[in-house]
Amino acid sequence: MLDESLLDTPEALSEADRRGLLRGAAEAGARVRTAARHAAEAGVNDLKPDGRPRAVLIAGPGAAAICAADLLGTLAGAGSPVIRLAPTGVAPAAGALRWELPGWTGSVDLLLIATPDGTEPGLSLLADQAYRRGCTVVAVAPAGTPLSEAVEGAHGLFVPLATAPYEQDEQQLTASAPGVLWALLTPLLALLDRTGLLAAPPDALEKVADRLDHIAERCGPAIATYSNPAKTLAAELADALPVIWTEGVSAGPAGRRFAAALAELSGRPALVAELPEALAAHSALLAGPLAASADPDDFFRDRVEEPPALHARVVLLRDRPLGGLTAAPAARDLALSHDTPISELEPEEGAELETLAELIAITDFAAVYLALASGA
Repeated sequence: MLDESLLDTPEALSEADRRGLLRGAAEAGARVRTAARHAAEAGVNDLKPDGRPRAVLIAGPGAAAICAADLLGTLAGAGSPVIRLAPTGVAPAAGALRWELPGWTGSVDLLLIATPDGTEPGLSLLADQAYRRGCTVVAVAPAGTPLSEAVEGAHGLFVPLATAPYEQDEQQLTASAPGVLWALLTPLLALLDRTGLLAAPPDALEKVADRLDHIAERCGPAIATYSNPAKTLAAELADALPVIWTEGVSAGPAGRRFAAALAELSGRPALVAELPEALAAHSALLAGPLAASADPDDFFRDRVEEPPALHARVVLLRDRPLGGLTAAPAARDLALSHDTPISELEPEEGAELETLAELIAITDFAAVYLALASGA
């Protein structure tokens, strides 16, 4: 059950936030600036590559690395394929995970390693394997870890992870925590800007940080639920199964990130699909037992003694469509025809990186509020 009264009590939210999630979301803009500075100090801005890599390979554990690979692949487009190397192993523990390079990997490819841990033996072995293949290695991880030594031994480029002082004592950072994503992603954006795969110059990253600061002001714990889009979304998803529909290039990875954050931070499942295919993929779902109209006796349910039935709620994340073509009206019609409520988020105008950052920031705040108010 969601304690909605907690959402409008900043002191109670702070007390419940034992993992520092709310602070991490609020400090996302500062994390981008710190990570960009670390990248510059490591020499990223001075790189002069001979050309684009044939392929970009990304390896790392957890939701943050998955999201970083998804975002970079979306932003890079068809320039060079961005391929995530999924780990194998008997457990998700750092010592149990292993990564392997594809057989075709060579000197014209680029390996990116992104981890908030840095103690994974599998990633150190991967860096050594890449060196033996002649593949360039770039890593973002905490300083002073075994991975930093392995990358140095592979003659690669190492960028220290941007961490906050209160995280220094944490044994392991939550992979879906807002600060972790931006700390890993920002140096990789700066690097791929230098290779020409995407546009993320220093001034663009500063605008991303400004947009994240702006969202932190709109969605902070002191802002009441009725004027706070993140708290409003968290309250709307209290007893619902989120069915996340995305439209637009930037909205796709933001929706998948939201689903991952809901699962890891608040322990809630979610379904994700992109419009217009989502209309066919989830039509039967909305017409089934998860529809709000599926249980006519729910009106007479004892709200105190009986737990609420789980019903679907559509969350529509939209980037501004090109050419005015949009499936949003059809999405609204389908949801409302099955009495399924719908929540919508659309970013303010701006460059692709800025609109992407806004969608991620609002949904990150919503996932954090949902986790705190539900006692996850």
